[in-house]
Amino acid sequence: MKKFFLSMLLTISVFFSQADEGMWLPMLLGQQVYNDMVKKGLKLTKEQLYSINKASIKDAIIIFGGGCTGEIVSNEGLIFTNHHCGYGAIAAASSVQNNYLRDGFYAKTKADEIPAAGMSVQFLLRIEDVTSKIDSAAKGLKGAERAKKVQEMMAALNQQYSDPSQSIEARVNSLFKANQFLVFVYQRYKDVRLVGTPPESIGKYGGDTDNWEWPRHTGDFSVFRVYMSKDGKPADYAQGNVPLKPKYFLPVSIKGVKDGDYAMTYGYPGSTNRYETSYGVRLKTDIENPALVELRDMRLKYMFEQMKKDPAVKLKLASNYAGIANYWKFFDGESKQLLKYKVYEQKLSDEAKFQQWAKGKPDYENLFTEWKKAYDQWRPYAKHRMYINEGILGSPLLQYAASLMVLESELVKKGRDHADTKKALQSADNQRKNYMAEADMTSDQKIVATGMKMFYENIDKNQHPIQFFENMRGTYGDLKDDATYTKYAANMFGTTIITDDAKWKSFMDNPDANVLQNDPAFAASSQFLKNYNSKFGTYRTQFMAQNDELSRLYLKGVMEMNPGKKMYPDATFTMRVSYGNVKSYQPRDAVRYDYVCTMKGVMEKFKPGDYEFDLPANLLPLVQKKDYGRYIDKQRNDLVISFITTNDITGGNSGSPVINANGELIGLAFDGNYEALSHKIAFDKDLNRTICVDVRYVLWCIDKLGGAGHLIKELKLVQ
Repeated sequence: MKKFFLSMLLTISVFFSQADEGMWLPMLLGQQVYNDMVKKGLKLTKEQLYSINKASIKDAIIIFGGGCTGEIVSNEGLIFTNHHCGYGAIAAASSVQNNYLRDGFYAKTKADEIPAAGMSVQFLLRIEDVTSKIDSAAKGLKGAERAKKVQEMMAALNQQYSDPSQSIEARVNSLFKANQFLVFVYQRYKDVRLVGTPPESIGKYGGDTDNWEWPRHTGDFSVFRVYMSKDGKPADYAQGNVPLKPKYFLPVSIKGVKDGDYAMTYGYPGSTNRYETSYGVRLKTDIENPALVELRDMRLKYMFEQMKKDPAVKLKLASNYAGIANYWKFFDGESKQLLKYKVYEQKLSDEAKFQQWAKGKPDYENLFTEWKKAYDQWRPYAKHRMYINEGILGSPLLQYAASLMVLESELVKKGRDHADTKKALQSADNQRKNYMAEADMTSDQKIVATGMKMFYENIDKNQHPIQFFENMRGTYGDLKDDATYTKYAANMFGTTIITDDAKWKSFMDNPDANVLQNDPAFAASSQFLKNYNSKFGTYRTQFMAQNDELSRLYLKGVMEMNPGKKMYPDATFTMRVSYGNVKSYQPRDAVRYDYVCTMKGVMEKFKPGDYEFDLPANLLPLVQKKDYGRYIDKQRNDLVISFITTNDITGGNSGSPVINANGELIGLAFDGNYEALSHKIAFDKDLNRTICVDVRYVLWCIDKLGGAGHLIKELKLVQ
């Protein structure tokens, strides 16, 4: 039975799926899945898609940074990824004098490429199944005991498969809710350099207004290069390093796309939860998403106010703002789509069938009774957790202050002269430098004031930190009055040692736990965190342990109930391939969206001087002359900006190559459409679309707009 169960997992295919649902592990493409890819138009062999012994497409796909995908596009280690994936590195390389974020940048020679400090890329070397090893070690164990043993085994296997001397890192991933375990072995390269970026008015055209929307006219790309030592090994940045000679790089097609063309994406989708229960959907739509959206909306408002006023502040906050805004809109849309398409009711229907099947089966018949109890016990505290993470710790000052709790503990327990305390002091000082370099006090002070008022009004009074708001009332005034919180926040920012260089130096010279404990920023942050952790954090820990175990059993039961159904695992930021077609769609009655957007649409949205819809001055004469060169779409007599496919992607896929039937790059995936934002939990077979920047627009921006034709010469173009 065990061997049959494992073999069923290894031939993963669609689970309750239609259309192009599925994020497939390229190592484990079953014959049925591959046959379907061929039926849709694929002209490559399985070995060309993924091979350990020969160079294959998987060798051109990288983890870019900590949460994106990139692809190698030349035999000199040139990388294409999204503009928003390179955003932090571009902002860090910029200054008010050399504002590459605003003006764009292309290195004229390799010597002009800018080191992206802290950036790394990872290449997947191989994948191995280690399920039997972990199952053997955890045999007979349940619940917390099993979870502990599994974690121990995963850590041991990570160490066994890693080789730091070769920059090889292994990470065991739990798939199918811990019913299968694979080890992914990577090699990390740390010398990554910025080669080129379009101006932000191209790379982020449409801003937050167009985010998650189709039609879309964003040139969401940036260009980097990975370097190696002269002897061909991964190395830290050094001037003497040379461009990487990759095992494989993607040829680039400028033939264009047609409705119905085959398209596949390779990449690293971050997370999905397609096997979520009705309880989880209800918690998300009732509590978690509304709280997150409300708190992020507040933070974005105050940050944006300051960013509009001062270019220096914009550079400081740009990367953080972009990250907050991206998922503010996502979670707002996710809730609306989950409710609109009655996903909760669909889950209830699936669960009713399961419970009917589970009658008389001891492992499963009481599963949902236990699950309901677990959710009932956690639900009263779920909003509190969101308000800690997105409200209290949504303030950069309070987030940094919270990190000082480690230092406080060392000072109290071990004293200022202990080695651990000195290490904590140095870490605190280093983190403060980063905080001060990135902080905007004006917006943050407003975030603290409004965040505190929102916590007071929206969190059960029985869950408040003891006497915190009562003390605020006694010192600053009525807790219903905005001015009370404004005065409170002004005092915090005006008196904290954290933002005062002289006070901070005095503290570092003479570290004292009492000074830290009496600091208003530290006192507030630690009071909220200690209150949550001591009283309510245990509920979260218990809930997560129960939920993980019940999820494992439920999915195991589902597979037993449906032995003929085939499955794909949830996304876990591991390499996946999804496939489908370029395809138009009809989101509602009398509305049909074409499969491409063109420069005509860019110009229709253009608003000179607008924060989101301005354009570079040198673009306009090129457009007026239709100077699109070989990148023009002859059928439309225009430059195609973007296109949509039916591919199944999610966060982490940003920067993923969109590849045609011949294995050639045709675009970069960068977004999903608003009508299908429930995709982390429920894939919509009719409305799901992946938004991709057309590679011809990328090349035009590099060549014609950016004057960097030397980069085009590196590529293997297919015309």
